[in-house]
Amino acid sequence: MSPTNERDPYELRDLALRAGRELENATPHRIVEWAAGEFGERFCVTSSFADAVLVHLVSSVAPGVEVVFLDTGLHFDETLDVRETVRRTLPVTVRSVTPARTVGRQDGEFGPRLWDRSPDECCHMRKVEPLDNALADYDAWAAGLRRDESKSRAGTRVVDFDANRRKVKVAPIASWTQSDVDAYIAANDIPVNELFNRGYGSVGCWPCTRRVAPGEDPRAGRWAMFDKEECGIHL
Repeated sequence: MSPTNERDPYELRDLALRAGRELENATPHRIVEWAAGEFGERFCVTSSFADAVLVHLVSSVAPGVEVVFLDTGLHFDETLDVRETVRRTLPVTVRSVTPARTVGRQDGEFGPRLWDRSPDECCHMRKVEPLDNALADYDAWAAGLRRDESKSRAGTRVVDFDANRRKVKVAPIASWTQSDVDAYIAANDIPVNELFNRGYGSVGCWPCTRRVAPGEDPRAGRWAMFDKEECGIHL
């Protein structure tokens, strides 16, 4: 794809705000139909491969869609297993995007275990910047955000304008609950990260993810030693 086909950001903003209102009560499949029809090859899905719910849903509407995965170099093997299962079994093209620096080079330039001292800086280099670069090839991207996941995601719109990246941002399952996700997984035999069966409530990079105790918020295991809820790509 060529960035020369990029649409005017003001047009995209108006389109996103209008679609957000019109599609608020639409089904996830209808929202994806709109995005795939409107943007074609300049629409992609992002996935952390905690599960393959969104990837499966989008691929059922738009086979061949590109799936952008931020390969930070710090993922659990179980996360990479989900990626490989998706690559083998679903009609998608998985595009693994890596940071400018390897983990070793980052250690050399910023000191070992930057995530223990400045997780925001680490997330920015290993997630935010790579995603910003990858999305240059698209006008719209879909993410698996849900309103019930955290306070910071409670206001998620099904279609919105990502002003920082000047892209349309689509959240087809924003209104779903965990029960909706579980039902979709059961009905469609969706690949799920094995770590969820071992006490993890949310899965990110291994240095910044721990198991959660019974009754804890599912995202309590992310950056547990810091006042931090998001890696930064959705802020």
